[in-house]
Amino acid sequence: MTMTAKKGVQDRSKICIIVSLAIFVIALLLSIFGLGINQGIDFAGGMSMQYQMGKEVTQADVESVLNDLGITANVTVQGANHDEVNIRIKDINTEDVQSVQSRFEEAMKEGYPDMVQSGEINYVGPVAGRTLLSNAIKSVLIAAALMLIYIAIRFDLSSGLAAVIGLLHDVLMMLSFMVLLRSIVQMNSTFIAAMLTIVGYSINNTIVIFDRIRENVKKNPKDNRVDIVRVSVKECLGRTLNTTITTLLTIVCLYVLGVSSIKEFALPIIIGILSGVYSANMINGYVWAFLDEKIKNRKKAKKA
Repeated sequence: MTMTAKKGVQDRSKICIIVSLAIFVIALLLSIFGLGINQGIDFAGGMSMQYQMGKEVTQADVESVLNDLGITANVTVQGANHDEVNIRIKDINTEDVQSVQSRFEEAMKEGYPDMVQSGEINYVGPVAGRTLLSNAIKSVLIAAALMLIYIAIRFDLSSGLAAVIGLLHDVLMMLSFMVLLRSIVQMNSTFIAAMLTIVGYSINNTIVIFDRIRENVKKNPKDNRVDIVRVSVKECLGRTLNTTITTLLTIVCLYVLGVSSIKEFALPIIIGILSGVYSANMINGYVWAFLDEKIKNRKKAKKA
């Protein structure tokens, strides 16, 4: 590989890193100016109610009743015949839950006498939401630390650090797009499941490529590390595309055909899968090459 080609590969990896950083910065700025993640009741606290209406109902009908009661809520109408209603109310006190429920049911039954409760009335306090968020952050950090230890033992320290940087990149990318798409999707407990799923999915892609890198290093130990990464990524590209497209087809179908709670899970998964493929092929290997070259140069300097 010529010096010009090597520089071109390195430049492309730098561009990818800059693009990711730009997305992170935009999301951070939006959050600072009050346009951050649209937190659902699982995190912000609130109340959820679900009803089978007995006939077709419009979102406007439900919102009109709620407005008359002085309540602002997120309303979702779903079901094959648009006869199911899911209502999520933020900023409500524990003592008001029973009153809001009875007043809403009484008002709605005037137009929908066959209306019945089809799910539990759930209330989540703000303290419970903060605890859930705290536990989610701890889970990701613990998973990252354990993966760093495992990959450092299984491969080397440079691979472990590069893989963990890739994991954090994918988690931050998911969070950033939750900010950018705040008008489309809320962040609830399903997001935690999606995030942990992507942590496992992303590390699998990275390990497959790192395993190929290790084999190529053994075959050509004196080759430039960037060259080895480029060849290894190319050799794994077919496998990566096949598994990614197969997974995406399923998740996209879930998003298109699923109800709102499924969409809240599927959309972050789609973002995470795309981010994982992007980081595994365009960033992680080149981070490893950079770290490995640094370690080699330090060892040479010590010997000298």
